[in-house]
Amino acid sequence: MASVASIRISKTVTAATAKQRMLRQLVCSDAPEQALRYHGFSSIAGVDEVGRGALFGPVVAAAVILPERLNGLAKAGLRDSKQLTREQRESLNKRIRRMAIAFCVAEVDAETIDRVNIYQATRIAMLAAVQGLTVAPDHLLIDAMRLDHPCKQTKLIYGDSLSLSIAAASVIAKVHRDALMRELDLAHPGYGLASHKGYGTPEHRRALKEHGPCALHRRTFAPVQAVDPNAVVEAQVANELLFDDFEMEEEAEWA
Repeated sequence: MASVASIRISKTVTAATAKQRMLRQLVCSDAPEQALRYHGFSSIAGVDEVGRGALFGPVVAAAVILPERLNGLAKAGLRDSKQLTREQRESLNKRIRRMAIAFCVAEVDAETIDRVNIYQATRIAMLAAVQGLTVAPDHLLIDAMRLDHPCKQTKLIYGDSLSLSIAAASVIAKVHRDALMRELDLAHPGYGLASHKGYGTPEHRRALKEHGPCALHRRTFAPVQAVDPNAVVEAQVANELLFDDFEMEEEAEWA
């Protein structure tokens, strides 16, 4: 009698894929906001950024103060913008902007990123977004950072997957930056910006080798330096740690 061999097929899972699977298991809710309201805070701003790992263009941050009742946004599926389709993000973006008590979007350009490093540029963008709010917050919920701001703050790891306020900031920032990348694609054709939004995809890296970087590329980032020997190399704070995160987030954020 013939025997049937059982064959085990092992699939290699990238770090980015494993991270995205883990993030999908997290529940995005207003629990962090409710906990802060219990302690007396009422004007809570969620703060997040997008574009930190891109090779091109600005890093964009948003700050959003939402009303107390957020059940509608939860039912609408609000969560980390990287977990949403473009259609879902744009629909939620309109809804968030309509219902928000206040919101602000801020950009820090590639030249500044190269001058001060991406970590500091991200903090500058976040701080500008908070300072641009028309209503003063009494507490900041920030995705994995702290800012030089006198307001009370909570640094929440994976905050855009846990807090509806941070997720709202994530959506507003990403919709804004994606639209900007589509506009810049017309001004800087040949790089494929409309599809990959400036991230270091194989398509973008091939275009960099073929055309070289343009004025809006981040010249202190290694893939850009590699094709531009005249780029000015500046020391970047915590560069190695930051790029580890970039590689993991890159695949999901540009989609």
